[in-house]
Amino acid sequence: MKIDGACHCGDITFTAEIDPVQVLICHCSDCQTLSGSTYRTVAPATGDSFKLLSGTLKTYLKTAADGTRRSQTFCPECSTPIYAGPVAGEVGMLGIRVGAIKQRDQLSPSSQYYCGSAQQWAQDLSAVTRL
Repeated sequence: MKIDGACHCGDITFTAEIDPVQVLICHCSDCQTLSGSTYRTVAPATGDSFKLLSGTLKTYLKTAADGTRRSQTFCPECSTPIYAGPVAGEVGMLGIRVGAIKQRDQLSPSSQYYCGSAQQWAQDLSAVTRL
């Protein structure tokens, strides 16, 4: 599926090819902290399918508790997260942040990871008042 997206301020725009069946939720504590939310929703893509159309991404190098290093990219103007990927010079998948994808309403997650870190109150929101 071809997707396109942008940061909140519009300085960063991009396109990529993803498999919508591979969209996932990550409940790890790093994703909770870096997203400012209870989990992060990710669309995996190969690095060569991602095309930055405008802007210049800023990168933060995150080291997980297990020592894994991942580049966290975001807009330097509005701080919208764009993707996480391999450290420069390494090969690997990108985890495009679904919130930055224009077609996000078509991207239902099919799996969840690091569920041991999940916030229990966020597992079933059906009883929370909807306004």
